[in-house]
Amino acid sequence: MDPLDAFPPLRWGIFSTGRIAGVFARGVATTRTGRVVAVGSRTPENAARFAAEHGIAPTGAHGSYEALLADPGVEAVYIATPHPEHVAWVERAAAAGKHILCEKPAGMNLAEGRRMVTAARRAGVLFMEAFMYRCHPQTTRIAALVRSGAIGRVRLVQASFGFRAEYSPASRLWSRALGGGGILDVGGYPMSFARWIAGAAAGGVEAFADPVEVTGVGRLHPETGVDEWAAAGVRFADGLVAQLATGVGLALDNQARVFGTEGWIEVPHPWIITRGGGALDFRLHRRGAGAPETITTEAGNLYGLEAAEFAAVLRAGGGAVPAMTPEDTLGNLAALDRWRAAIGLVYPADGAGAVGASG
Repeated sequence: MDPLDAFPPLRWGIFSTGRIAGVFARGVATTRTGRVVAVGSRTPENAARFAAEHGIAPTGAHGSYEALLADPGVEAVYIATPHPEHVAWVERAAAAGKHILCEKPAGMNLAEGRRMVTAARRAGVLFMEAFMYRCHPQTTRIAALVRSGAIGRVRLVQASFGFRAEYSPASRLWSRALGGGGILDVGGYPMSFARWIAGAAAGGVEAFADPVEVTGVGRLHPETGVDEWAAAGVRFADGLVAQLATGVGLALDNQARVFGTEGWIEVPHPWIITRGGGALDFRLHRRGAGAPETITTEAGNLYGLEAAEFAAVLRAGGGAVPAMTPEDTLGNLAALDRWRAAIGLVYPADGAGAVGASG
């Protein structure tokens, strides 16, 4: 019997009723270890609609986030509000004794990330930034191959995540006040992947490594000032380098490649993977081999995997989810701060002189 069967399902409450909140709710529904019991919204109408769509009892539909935090039936919250609101609600959720899974980016910058981690540790609650791809067995398998030396010594990582959204000044994607632009919206994925691979290549205790140098170039929108597209050059202490790209105004190939002295790994779908579950392939090219080796991983719903891993660590009494620890989150935010500083991208949340000082 699975040890988790001895525990009741983790009771989730969801902040917000937007698209990603619905995706997460459907993911939790595929697991045995969790159940969405409440939702909070800025209006009772939206909360009631979301509750009806996702099988939440009417008593769990809250017309404010404060009411959601006051619900004694909620053990953990998934925070899916706009980026600039994350830090305040993480702090308030921690103070309310709720365990926290916060959508990426956890904070607008490293300073906000530190506030979150401090609040969670002070309250004794579990905190994780929601980089769901880290919980998929494909990601674990790639890191294991790197650690095993299957491609020799890793020297270069290439990774991108970008899409083309039509310009709309009212959209959060294009709003500086709402943390719009590519680096914060999806640039954290390739940065976190490079740091994950660098950690695996180093073979140390940590599952990640932080860069010693981050450079960047990008295009800032002439009206709103957010990054339409951007690229980064990243260097780690052992000489491993990474080429990263992101954007909300340019569609990219959204792939990852890991090059070593004895071969390379090609990952066609590193981020969204199989949202609804199923099999997925990546390719291992060994030096001197006539053809690449196709490696298949199979798993359930991507967001369900994330929720289940969070629940498993919580029920086991763990202090951090290995797939994305608080230290990893802080390292990623520091690297994103440096990327933004390189292209001159500053948000209201940064304050005077904040960007670049944290790296």
